[in-house]
Amino acid sequence: MAEEKKTNAAPTKAVTAVKKENTKLGFFKRIGKWFREMKSELKKVIWPTPKTLGKNTLISVGVMLVSAVVLWGFDELAQMLVKLLFTIAG
Repeated sequence: MAEEKKTNAAPTKAVTAVKKENTKLGFFKRIGKWFREMKSELKKVIWPTPKTLGKNTLISVGVMLVSAVVLWGFDELAQMLVKLLFTIAG
């Protein structure tokens, strides 16, 4: 006869969640907590090097200048078309 496999598994216990206190912190304690949390988050930030910051700044300024020129071009084209329409209709 085949032997039956016996398992001695312990019964699982129900996990109880830890309840937070329902008390609300005072105004100044909440502000202090916010600043402490902000300080700890700012420590995690990887700040750029001055070289990287300079590169990114130049790229941003370049993109803004190109965008400004493109918008200026569209504006001039639209202005010419409106003047043409007024001259034709005029």
